[in-house]
Amino acid sequence: MINPSSPIPLHIQLRKIIEKKIQQGHFKEKIPSERELMEEYDVSRSTVREAISQLVIDGIVEKIHGKGTFISKKPIHFWYGNLMSTTDIIKSMGMKPSTKLIENRSIMVSGELKDAIGIVEAYLIKRIRYADGVPLAIETQYYPIEIGEQLAKLDINEGTIYDLLENVLNIELHDSEEIVTSNVPTPEDANLLNLENGQSTLQLERFVYDVDGNIVEYCISDYNPNMYSLHFRSKRIRK
Repeated sequence: MINPSSPIPLHIQLRKIIEKKIQQGHFKEKIPSERELMEEYDVSRSTVREAISQLVIDGIVEKIHGKGTFISKKPIHFWYGNLMSTTDIIKSMGMKPSTKLIENRSIMVSGELKDAIGIVEAYLIKRIRYADGVPLAIETQYYPIEIGEQLAKLDINEGTIYDLLENVLNIELHDSEEIVTSNVPTPEDANLLNLENGQSTLQLERFVYDVDGNIVEYCISDYNPNMYSLHFRSKRIRK
């Protein structure tokens, strides 16, 4: 409930309440009207409008003139600045994650890939990631061969790889570098993502390092643009 005595502004409290109810499934297609929110939480119209405005900016809801405020059709968001697994991202949005393993094997690395990750032999893991049964992304992950061969003995079809790396293999993940581009997938990958041939994906290229600066994972994720959006939050640094 809203706490008027809290130092947290009322519109932020209300925004968090609405977002949590969306994640928990209390609101299905749309959220209550401004008047309903005002009456339920005993707040002003300006407080309600500010809370909804922030939800719109974050891509969680969208306003349709004359019809109300609806839950966004792009429910998956990537919060820049926090190294999260795809499984955790899907769960944080109140959706059920699932995975299908396409292939996993050791490969010899050459060309641009060899220059990018600096290793000669790698272990390849390629998976489809789903959110509530809908294809979200195709992840193609490369690991140093000794790490990949250990992962191959574990449940990489269902397990969260970052959890396996940290909790089973005792590798302390530290930071990552990400590059965002668009990509036209192969007809086979487009079919796996239920995309039309020629439709672009939102591609995220990620380098993950341990505390010693060693590369642990190189991942190329091709996201279904109908299911995924990027969310960046920045702060103005004063000189």
